[in-house]
Amino acid sequence: MTSGKTWLMWDEAVTGYDFGPSHPMDPIRLALTMRLVETLSLDRESAVHAVPAAGDSTLRLVHHPDYIEAVRRSSAESAPPEEQYGIGTTDTPAFPGMHEVSSLIVGQSVAAAEAVWRGETPHAVNFAGGLHHAMPGAAAGFCVYNDAAVAIARLLENGAERVAYVDVDVHHGDGVQAAFWDDPRVLTISVHEHPRALFPGTGWPEECGPPHAAGSAVNVAIPPGTSDAGWLRALHAVVPELLEAFRPQFLVSQHGADTHVEDPLAHLALSIDAQRAAMEACHEWAHAHADGRWLALGGGGYAVVDVVPRSWAHLVAVASHAPVDPGRAVPEEWRRTVYALTRQEAPRSMSDGGTGAFRSWEDGYDPADDVDRAIMATRKAVFPTHGLLA
Repeated sequence: MTSGKTWLMWDEAVTGYDFGPSHPMDPIRLALTMRLVETLSLDRESAVHAVPAAGDSTLRLVHHPDYIEAVRRSSAESAPPEEQYGIGTTDTPAFPGMHEVSSLIVGQSVAAAEAVWRGETPHAVNFAGGLHHAMPGAAAGFCVYNDAAVAIARLLENGAERVAYVDVDVHHGDGVQAAFWDDPRVLTISVHEHPRALFPGTGWPEECGPPHAAGSAVNVAIPPGTSDAGWLRALHAVVPELLEAFRPQFLVSQHGADTHVEDPLAHLALSIDAQRAAMEACHEWAHAHADGRWLALGGGGYAVVDVVPRSWAHLVAVASHAPVDPGRAVPEEWRRTVYALTRQEAPRSMSDGGTGAFRSWEDGYDPADDVDRAIMATRKAVFPTHGLLA
């Protein structure tokens, strides 16, 4: 088991990932998360690292050269739209320095993955990362470069034979799935709101990889309105059995906070406590199935004061083996910082009062339950390809 502190990737420059004042992906969420990490003293429990931006050769592990050039062109002041590359759209408008800051986020995730792979740290966190919608040749869904996919590609380049990716963002992890669709060395698992109800409209249970990589993609489509117990039941009914069968050497997880009931862009009804329970589960799964090697990323999350900072502070705490008591009061110093920066009142507790309790799949399948039907659809589509019973 690797010793040493968990790496926490941070550079204040990531707050330059800024699509403008009317865009829901407000970079204040990153700054407020780091300020909460600091006031909880979690930066002392981890090793904070700033690293250089990824170069073109690294980006090209996933992204097409013409796309990288389009991003670079779009980073200039008053650059024209590059809509054929998904840049300049309402979702992903161009902004000055876009290539530089997007490359920095990729560099953080790649350096974190490499450090874990080399044994320099047991786990690593990049909450500015998790930009899972970016495609090899196009921006999409607020995502310019796909840091998760590039980090996984670098692990494969460095000799990893099996990498598992678990995505619990409310949106389907379509870009990571696309990057490794035909690669049996990568298992992508996405637990997300049903594609009938939400962008990007993909992530159906039947999407499970081509014949030569059957079962390499796993999708659990959760009904809108699902709350803690159902969501956690689905997560645990699918992920651990697949990880045990796949035997990954490395676990990458994406922890978008937009599953929360207060998130303005989606329709699940989770608490901070359920999100924290998923983080703890991923931590346990990394130790149980991947020799402890774990890279945890951020992702979506648009309740930028009430939800994102608390959720990702818990992620840092769990990964750093310094969990924060959910019942702990939010530090007053941080609440004053929030008000000074946003003129909003901050939450008072690190918990929403959830319990993290759920009914195990082993307790039986209920065909009248929407969540159970979603679970069963995924198990029937994928489990037999891994030699498992649906």
